[in-house]
Amino acid sequence: MYWLCYHIHTYKKTQVALVHGISMGGGASFMVPMKFSVITEKTVFATPEASIGFHVDCGFSYILSHLPGHLGEYLALTGARRNGKELVVAGLATHFVPLERLPELEKRLISLNIGDENAVKATIEEFSLHVQLDEDSVLNKKEIKNECFSKDTVADIIKSFEMEASKDGNGWIGPILKGLKRSSPTGLKVTLRSIREGKKQTLAECLKKEFRLTMNILRTAISADVYEGIRALTIDKDNAPKWDPPALDQVDDEKINLVFQPFTKDLELRIPEQEDFRRDGKYENSVYAK
Repeated sequence: MYWLCYHIHTYKKTQVALVHGISMGGGASFMVPMKFSVITEKTVFATPEASIGFHVDCGFSYILSHLPGHLGEYLALTGARRNGKELVVAGLATHFVPLERLPELEKRLISLNIGDENAVKATIEEFSLHVQLDEDSVLNKKEIKNECFSKDTVADIIKSFEMEASKDGNGWIGPILKGLKRSSPTGLKVTLRSIREGKKQTLAECLKKEFRLTMNILRTAISADVYEGIRALTIDKDNAPKWDPPALDQVDDEKINLVFQPFTKDLELRIPEQEDFRRDGKYENSVYAK
């Protein structure tokens, strides 16, 4: 999977993703890095891994860490769902096409029988619409997100978010804050550190780190939260996970350090280190950043 993610990010031929449904977690890794990612009014994006005791995977510690301001931390920790228009504005998708026109666009792209980037772009733009954020979109709350999610620790982020929630006009924070507090304490701490490290890492370094985290988490090196989260949210669906440990202040930071430690050379993910062929990602230059 990590090799596939690397190749999608660096592949030179023109790639197009047509996404008109749920695009979350690993599935979103087949959408965001594409040269052209076309979404609709039915597209829903999220990275909810921390809520089940996991971490943002499949290159998302790189992608989210390169979003403007602290939007990446917000998306990674809250697992908040974003719609199609928000994805285009944030730079996580390139074009918005109404669902009813998507089949026609697909036929036109196939009929091109050519991978020329300009030809593909021109065809997509015949169908795409200019988007504007809804007035109540969370993406319009830049100052609050940057103020809260710039804090050094998860505990401080939650405390700052609680203070904002108590102010008039910030009723939108309540449900998001509730979900944040319900998430795995271990998953939240691992995820925040991974995103923060990603700001200074290359794509290859992020993928290697994510591989280590995945192997250690699945081996329950510090906690079995991921299995408890899967049980509570997807199998039994009682939505009552019993996290171990149950609170942020009980998570051993030394154990968190352990899952980030490099493996021995023979066990590390073997992936190209050179970034020579890596194109500039759209999320580094999104409209939202301006």
